[in-house]
Amino acid sequence: MPSKEPPRRRVPGPARSRNAAGGPGRARPAARAEDRRPRRPRRPAAPAKRRGASPQAIRLGSPRPRLRLISLCLTLVMLAFVVRLLQVQAVDANAYTAKAEKNRYLEYTIAAERGEITDRSGISLATSVDAHDITADPKLFTPEDSKAPDAPQQAAALLAPILGKDEAELAKKLSTPKSRYTILARRQTPQVWKQIKDLKSVFAEKAAEDRAKGGPGANVLAGVLQEPTTRRVYPNGNLAAGILGFVNAEGKGGGGLEAQLNKKLQGEDGKIRYAQAGGRPVPTAGSTEIPAVAGTDVELTIDRDIQWAAQRAIADQVEKSRADRGYVIVQNTRTGEVLAMANAPGYDPNDLAQSNSAALGNAALQDVYEPGSTSKVMSIAAVLEEGAATPDTHVTVPNRLHRGDRLFRDDVDHPTWYLTLNGVLAKSSNIGTILATGQLGKTQPEANKVLYSYLRKFGLGSTTGLDYPGESPGIVAKPQDWSTSQQYTIPFGQGLSLNAMQAASVYQTIANGGVRIEPTLVRGTKDAGGRYTASDAPKRTRVVSEKTAGTLAKMLESVVDDREGTGTKAHIQGYRVAGKTGTANRVDPVRGVYKGYTASFAGFAPADDPQVTVYCAIQNPTEGSYFGGQICGPIYKKVMEFALKTLQTPPSGKAPARLPVSFKPGE
Repeated sequence: MPSKEPPRRRVPGPARSRNAAGGPGRARPAARAEDRRPRRPRRPAAPAKRRGASPQAIRLGSPRPRLRLISLCLTLVMLAFVVRLLQVQAVDANAYTAKAEKNRYLEYTIAAERGEITDRSGISLATSVDAHDITADPKLFTPEDSKAPDAPQQAAALLAPILGKDEAELAKKLSTPKSRYTILARRQTPQVWKQIKDLKSVFAEKAAEDRAKGGPGANVLAGVLQEPTTRRVYPNGNLAAGILGFVNAEGKGGGGLEAQLNKKLQGEDGKIRYAQAGGRPVPTAGSTEIPAVAGTDVELTIDRDIQWAAQRAIADQVEKSRADRGYVIVQNTRTGEVLAMANAPGYDPNDLAQSNSAALGNAALQDVYEPGSTSKVMSIAAVLEEGAATPDTHVTVPNRLHRGDRLFRDDVDHPTWYLTLNGVLAKSSNIGTILATGQLGKTQPEANKVLYSYLRKFGLGSTTGLDYPGESPGIVAKPQDWSTSQQYTIPFGQGLSLNAMQAASVYQTIANGGVRIEPTLVRGTKDAGGRYTASDAPKRTRVVSEKTAGTLAKMLESVVDDREGTGTKAHIQGYRVAGKTGTANRVDPVRGVYKGYTASFAGFAPADDPQVTVYCAIQNPTEGSYFGGQICGPIYKKVMEFALKTLQTPPSGKAPARLPVSFKPGE
């Protein structure tokens, strides 16, 4: 049997032509249809490695590991976001909310309108007008927001001359980007804000044009803002400035009644809180507001016209005498109300920068000085009240009097005077006053105690009751502490001190029948609702009897009406005038020694029915006369005449009593 060989695999090769017999060169006949059958697919044979053949193709790995890695990374990232989100919205939610609120919301104070101060007729002496606090958002001055590398410096250079501020200081305030709010200048006028607003408009237009051309559109004033507020103004300039005081840059009273009554005047500030974006309010985000409550209006006892007359008279005389300063007090004798309190030199509270700091107070209440002879009325009142003498009592006055360790004299050399007690007051004799007050006790120490008690009753050594800031009570030592010379100088007004209001109050007491009324400056108040409240009635104190006060009034007429009196320049036609002159050695407040003089005049009118008290004093007159009757008497006359006419006081209907001034020895 033939051996079985495995069939050989045909390797495809180049086609050869075959003949019908199957030989070469002949074509193979086409297979029949029934002979065609499907062949099993053959696996391609591995190509033989031949020199120069192409390398085998690389098979790709599975993508699943890579997808898993990417999924893991994305999961970790999402997990981090979730953790951070939980931290922001849950764990640290309050802290982040607070930060967002701080950056998004702005809060500022709505200044309450300060109460108005008027005179007794309702005429405004101090009021408030619309103003603007110039503020800024420092963040808007950063290079990123302003599009300018030196925006704070540019803005400061533009604003400094308008606001009157230092350029470097403004640049420093604008260079604090961590802050969203800073105040550049307080209480600027509407005119100032208009200038700034016009500049802002110019820069905004330029920035818009620059952006349209593809530029950065820098705007160095975009962050300058304003807040509405009020500004204190004094319509009458320096009129009554010593009484009113002033308001400082913070809007609080810095002196005078503005400081004393600050709580009433300032009202209660409000607050407003609003959302902002880029420094501008967002209307749709809502806002909260606590409205401000306006301050209380204050009505003073001052009469503007009388204040003007007093201020003009004292200012003219201080300038004419080249004096350090002067004061005039006008008081209603029946009510104690102060109608005028004038100081010279004064100041304008509208322009404190140009004012002399030494004039910013109220010298009529804050200066203390030795009164001189105007103080003698208290000594004579004590003598009359104690029954030690009468107006007709004879007093022999030598040219010199030796007492203690001193030799006393009068203002002028004279032969021995033979005066009545009335004449001692009329001629203002120091020696006669010493002799008269020596009768107040069996011994000089006893007399000193009696005189001291009356000085205290008249209000010396205590404040007046006005509660005015910086008011001085004066200095009156206890009688046991009086030196050897003081026990003789105090009766005629040296060795003790007082202020001008205290001196005026002494004469108001005599004019009011011996009853001292604490002076008042505030007549009443009106709250924000328009409800008026009158001030409490002032305290009244009986100092001397009505009889003693009436006798003193007649004696004081002799000072002005009698030709031998020292106050004849204070005479007013048609009115009976009571008054007293004063010329005292002055203690220099710097060196603490006597230098110069204090000239004064005090009195009331009409003497038969007193309505008005006037007191005038001038410190250290250096040109012309320094006697009180010569330089203060005319001021008293001018102011008193004006006050009597303003108050429509009728002239006196009776002639003065004309008490005797002197006597003839032996009669």
